[in-house]
Parts: sequence; C-alpha cells; structure tokens
Amino acid sequence: MPKHETAKQTESDLLHLVDNVNRQEDVDYNRRSFLRAMVAAGVTMSLATLPFSANSILGKSKEKTPRVKIIDAKDLPPGKSVVFNYPDDSQPAVLVRLQDGTLKAYNNKCTHLQCGVFWSEEEEKLVCPCHHGFFSVQTGHPIAGPPQRELPLIELEQRNGAIYAVGRKVRHGAQNV
Repeated sequence: MPKHETAKQTESDLLHLVDNVNRQEDVDYNRRSFLRAMVAAGVTMSLATLPFSANSILGKSKEKTPRVKIIDAKDLPPGKSVVFNYPDDSQPAVLVRLQDGTLKAYNNKCTHLQCGVFWSEEEEKLVCPCHHGFFSVQTGHPIAGPPQRELPLIELEQRNGAIYAVGRKVRHGAQNV
C-alpha cells in the first residue's frame, strides 16, 4: 500500500487494527475499580470506628469520675464560695452557695485562656480578672468579655450533711470559638 493512502486512514480505523485497545472497556474498568476502592475504604473506616461507637451507644464512660467531698454544707453560708480540686489535684473548681441556697460548681479555668475564675459576691457573677470575662453563676455561660464557651459544670450531691462533687458535664448549648 502506498504511503499516501496510510495517511488518509482515520484514527479510529487505526485503533481497530490494534487488538488490545478498547477505550470503553478501559473507562468502565477504571470506574469499577474506583467504586470498589471507595466501598472498601468506607467499610474499613466503619469497622475501625465500631469500638468507639459501641462505647457511646452503650453509655460506657472512658473514665470514671470520683466522688469527692468538698465541704460540710453548714460551713458554706449563702453568698459564699469555696475553691476545691476536681476530679484531681490539677483541676481547680469553685463551689458557690447562692443567696437562695442553690449550689453551683464549675471548673474555674476560664474558657478563653485558662486564667482562674473567681466568685464575686458583690456582682453575683463568676469573674475572670485576666481579660475582664464574666460568667453567669446560674448557667456557666459567658456574659461579657472574650470567653465564648461556657464553664464545665461540676455535678453535685448532698449526703449526710456534706457536699460532694460527683461528675463533670459540658452542656451541648455552649457556643464555639
């Protein structure tokens, strides 16, 4: 066949001459391979997170919080506070007895930069003196200053005339930074 006739043949005519080239099969094969890989990755990730999901579904806590005596109830008059550590010595907290007798306790590290938070009886607020942050003693929510998240609540229990810390709780309504 003369040289000029080969040049006249189209690309598709030439591809049909080669037995192992089929573009549609290559595209289908690549799509199938990709989908199989994605399904396998999804199944693998689901199985890898199963132990963590099971703990949250069954309500198992990763850590047990201790029951710690804070103070005898008679030693904390209305309007006053006491600083204590909970759940261990590295976690400072503050317990406040409000004028109506209600007890509130929070971790006393400011959620802005971890400065100490103190009870102000005059203002009836929890105060962070570092950056003039203020928290509601009723809810632990920030009400002024740079803090954006609420203070973690310390759960309390009264038994035999004493006040105990029995757990910590961060409510889901907290604002995020």
